[in-house]
Amino acid sequence: MTTTAPGAVAASALTGIAVGSGSAAGPVARMAPMPALPEPRAVAAADAPAEAEAALSALRDTVADLELRAAKASGAAAEVLSAQSMMAADPVLADRVRDLVLGGRDGAHALHAAFGEFRAALEAAGGYFAERTADLDDLRDRSVARLLGLPVPGLPAPGHPFVLVAEDLAPADTALLDPGLVLALVTERGGPTSHTAILAKALGLPAVVGCGDTTALTDGRTVLVDAAAGTVQLDPAAEAVASAAAHERRRRERSARVRGAGRTADGHPVKLLANLGALHELSGAAAADSEGVGLFRTEFLYLDRTEAPGLDEQTSAYRQVFDAFAGRRVVVRTLDAGADKPLPFATSADEQNPALGVRGLRAAARDPELMETQLAAVAAAAAAGSADVWVMAPMVSVPAEAAGFAARVRAHGLPFAGAMVEVPAAALRAEAMAEVCDFLSIGTNDLAQYTFAADRTLGSLAGLLDPWQPALLELVRMTARAGERRGRPVGVCGEAAADPLLALVLVGLGVTSLSAAPACLPEVRATLAEHTLDDCRTLATVALTAENALAARAAVLARAG
Repeated sequence: MTTTAPGAVAASALTGIAVGSGSAAGPVARMAPMPALPEPRAVAAADAPAEAEAALSALRDTVADLELRAAKASGAAAEVLSAQSMMAADPVLADRVRDLVLGGRDGAHALHAAFGEFRAALEAAGGYFAERTADLDDLRDRSVARLLGLPVPGLPAPGHPFVLVAEDLAPADTALLDPGLVLALVTERGGPTSHTAILAKALGLPAVVGCGDTTALTDGRTVLVDAAAGTVQLDPAAEAVASAAAHERRRRERSARVRGAGRTADGHPVKLLANLGALHELSGAAAADSEGVGLFRTEFLYLDRTEAPGLDEQTSAYRQVFDAFAGRRVVVRTLDAGADKPLPFATSADEQNPALGVRGLRAAARDPELMETQLAAVAAAAAAGSADVWVMAPMVSVPAEAAGFAARVRAHGLPFAGAMVEVPAAALRAEAMAEVCDFLSIGTNDLAQYTFAADRTLGSLAGLLDPWQPALLELVRMTARAGERRGRPVGVCGEAAADPLLALVLVGLGVTSLSAAPACLPEVRATLAEHTLDDCRTLATVALTAENALAARAAVLARAG
């Protein structure tokens, strides 16, 4: 097992950030790059209006195509595509394109320049905004290609199953991947929380992201992608391919055999819960073999509107979720506005660093009525059904914030109030947090970002955001032990919970529940069922004492078998 840095070539293999589990072998098919722009040409004043209309027509066609794709997609894919179409439909962007053409630029260069200006603004904003620059690049390329009459960038179609390789994958492409044709994903850029990683997990595709230089992965070359190890093996031997295929069959058969409540081989219970982010995901999540919802993201009710939803609208939406999970636990996260989810009625537009600004519980402190209305709606919906409703606040930093939130939750008659552990300060004071709360939930995505001061949009720093980082695992251990001492359950609802191998480590660290995309739960359940609690504790020690994330994963994989 190699532990070289992402992108390195060792023993004819590339390494990167592992996404999901499983493996697949097949021929490479690369995403075609966008053709280079033609030389700029002058546009006469008399021709400028027609030139501008042609450019705007191409932009409108891009929006229409994305809206059509969103209508065909579901879950996270539909959300990503809808958000991307709204970016392209921004009237400010259209006005800028028109101004540039009327100023003398041809349509293609006007589109390119206007998107470039928007891109620079997002990069300057940092955080989630900077992560959306890849989306803008894709919108630009699609619009320019339409204007020039060139093939629109998209997925290759070699006529047979293939391993898709790309510099990065745009939402419009990733959202409609056909798992029957695409065997695995490999990207040069991206990290463990990128949209490519999230959608790959939802589709159950093996993936390695942040892989660095992939020029060796030429069209038609056979590769073996091992998502558990985070490796891409070049020209694998027939024996290696056969062994991987046999292992994959056993993995799928094993996952299908184990059902019901999560537990280790010796019967230690580990609650397995589903993440839920929108009502259109509800039927699939409710049908999944889970013990409830460990992270119900409520932002979908607030996004893309100029004022907050009212009490009745919220109550109706929450009632649908609670009815679908009658008799099961539903952990509601209160509004996490700010940073990656700016809202005109809840966040300030002039924050220089939104990721460190007024977000989550801090936004509720600025406008207490937002939270009061939400808690009243949750309470009303809970009272009308039989779901076991728990409520937690995002971005809690100090115990006083947790205590204040818990008091507000209980004032609405809701019996279980919790705090998310997403910043190191909360982990360091976890025992004091557990003293005033009924439970804690660890959001590993944000906790990693804040622990390592690593912008998740920078591909060069993606390795620091790997949930296998020993320093991150140490914070998880501290939080879980604090919860144990206070008799409080501690869950993980970040991307880390979806990794079956890492699930063993998390349980060994003392985590009592795991919440992930529904498609990831069967393998997590099966993996836990094959290991005792003592096994998990041993693996946790192995991971904690490793030199880095890659070494931790490799050591645990070798030990777990």
